[in-house]
Amino acid sequence: MSYEMVGFLGLIIMLVFMFLRVPIAISMVLPALIGILYLKDWNTFQAAVETIVWDHSFSYTLSTIPMFVLMGELLYVCGISSELFNTFRAWLSRLRGGLGMAAVGSSALFAAASGSSLANTATMGVIASKEMLRSGYHKSLVGGAIVAGGTLGPLIPPSTLFIIYGMLTEQSIGQLLIAGIVPGIVLMLLYFLTIYVVVLIKPEWAPRVDTKMTWKERLLSLRSTVWVLILFFIVIGGMYIGVFNPTEAAGIGAFATFLIALIRKKLTFKTLVAAMSNTLKTTSFLFAIIIMAFLLNYFFTITKIPLLLANFLNGLSLPHYALFAVIVLIYLFLGAMMDALAMVVVTIPIILPLISMMGFDFIWFGVIIVLIIELAMMTPPIGMNVFVLRGVAPELSLEQIFKGSFLFIIPILSLIALLYLFPQLALFLPSTMY
Repeated sequence: MSYEMVGFLGLIIMLVFMFLRVPIAISMVLPALIGILYLKDWNTFQAAVETIVWDHSFSYTLSTIPMFVLMGELLYVCGISSELFNTFRAWLSRLRGGLGMAAVGSSALFAAASGSSLANTATMGVIASKEMLRSGYHKSLVGGAIVAGGTLGPLIPPSTLFIIYGMLTEQSIGQLLIAGIVPGIVLMLLYFLTIYVVVLIKPEWAPRVDTKMTWKERLLSLRSTVWVLILFFIVIGGMYIGVFNPTEAAGIGAFATFLIALIRKKLTFKTLVAAMSNTLKTTSFLFAIIIMAFLLNYFFTITKIPLLLANFLNGLSLPHYALFAVIVLIYLFLGAMMDALAMVVVTIPIILPLISMMGFDFIWFGVIIVLIIELAMMTPPIGMNVFVLRGVAPELSLEQIFKGSFLFIIPILSLIALLYLFPQLALFLPSTMY
């Protein structure tokens, strides 16, 4: 059997495993190991596995992930998330759809110190859903706004998805994290616009909330944003001006969050253990997938699958915008069938040669990938954010949440189009880094 045929067979077996809900890491590593052993002798197989697993397990960059995850867990312990929602509610609630905008805005600010889409959705789902439903908001708008706000987590730094993408593509982690800032802000504003338009068309979906607050009360509500802004400027600002690298930034950010929790007197032995335990669980899951992804990359490399697919698509002689549209459509299809993280680690080695042939910037494409993942996290049948929200807000049905989330697909697709037309939206800030 030819190398190429073995590669395609391994790819099909892996996808079948994933559709059968076999754990992602096992789905990736079994076909890869069997394929490598089939194509190479035992000594080559053993040397390749030992080198890949050993080298990447001891990668200094990997330590960035648990530190950023711990930041999010400790921030949740601090109870800052509920205060952030109250701040945005104080400033926006008098607008029609203002509570929906408050859910999105507070999610964006929480994302600046968390980076987890699921944590973002779960946190705001508990806080914002009750307030919006009590104010008479339509359940679809409630679900859609919270799920959409949660998707800002992976885009606004710190983001574990950017770190994983950077490791797989050997791109600068710092530049990737900085590249997500402007698109994240633009997407938040597009979400605001979506809510505004929806409420104009269907005013009954968001009754006006009569909240009488003085300017003094509004200004005082901004105090809750100070801690998040401090963290953001320490971690992201420190990377931007070159004071420290992403790994150092993650460690300093985790320690700073620990101090904030102590200062706010929110940290107990029980909550600290819970935060550490959740961090270990998340990190172990991510590490297993990352290490197995490198083995899968080696298997694809020796079978030349990425090069074959890149040459095939490039040989279609389609203009670049059409090829880009095909890539986005492929990802949208895969996102409806696969776990979002699995989709990234499996497809990046395959699609990267084509991106290189087309002359696209890898940092820019990282932002595109994260946006596509955000789409996958809010659309059926996988839609992890939707199921997380359903778990913390049982008064919202899956049908209502999915119906609301479809409203926010347009802003993400619009941003992808804007980034294609104006790539400097993502590339300007990284180009000015120290």
